[in-house]
Amino acid sequence: MRPRHVLKEELTIRKLVTFYYREMSKHFSTKGGERHDFWEFIYIDKGEVEFYTDLGTYHLRQGDILFFMPDLFHGGRSLNKTICNIIILSFECDSACMSVFEGECRFRLQEDEYQILSLIVQEGLQAFDPPVNSPMISGCPHERESAAFGGEQLIRNYLEIFLIRLIRRRRAEQSARSKAALVGEVPTNESFSKIIQFMKSHIEQNYTLDQLCDIFAISRTGLKMIFKEHTGIGAMEYFNRLKVDRAKQLIREENGNISSIAESLGYSSIHHFSKQFKRIADMTPSEYARSILARTRRIGG
Repeated sequence: MRPRHVLKEELTIRKLVTFYYREMSKHFSTKGGERHDFWEFIYIDKGEVEFYTDLGTYHLRQGDILFFMPDLFHGGRSLNKTICNIIILSFECDSACMSVFEGECRFRLQEDEYQILSLIVQEGLQAFDPPVNSPMISGCPHERESAAFGGEQLIRNYLEIFLIRLIRRRRAEQSARSKAALVGEVPTNESFSKIIQFMKSHIEQNYTLDQLCDIFAISRTGLKMIFKEHTGIGAMEYFNRLKVDRAKQLIREENGNISSIAESLGYSSIHHFSKQFKRIADMTPSEYARSILARTRRIGG
């Protein structure tokens, strides 16, 4: 008999505790907080929220995800009197690699990571009764009798893939920081925050990498390292994605046509804007505008 290779399992999830997709009112508050003996993450799909833990307070907006390790006290509330949509998913997992998510662990999801999370939600809408977006759901999810074949297994597989992708990204960031320490250049978190705030405040402008280095008195290597550590991508790519995120928001809010949105974000032509948008969002601005209603109906039930 030919030898077989037993596939290694680095991360295994077999039990879900809660799985919600919720629209929270502008008065949302956990009224205190909680701690529990399982893992949990919160993803912000719309609006702004503030979460507090034993380790600090975090202002989260659309696209942010925050992990709570077992026994970590946490609570939250909506910000700026806005309605927010959030995904809450908690699960048991004793795999050693989950240590990456211990302590302060927040990510801003990249597009491919968001797509995997979307697949988890789509399967959750079909696999459980009531579905994960139902206001009636509470506590542990229950199997739907008419669920599609393999739905729960897909949730498990997608969730494991999602976490593995985030673990790889966090380890790459940690490795980049260690290499930078060896050459004596480790930009601080404060430096990164200042650069991000500058980008957001000047999102209608176009800056080169060298201009950013001059403005913040940082080398190309240092700028590349700090962005790889915090975001997994380069500084200019991050700036481009900020622009596309802002464009998505303006499109959702129907705040101008495509041409005016492109102009407001500093694009030299609508062709350049559309090309950049499609590269990052995997669809044109017009396609995105048409998809919003369909996505809202699909997720919102």
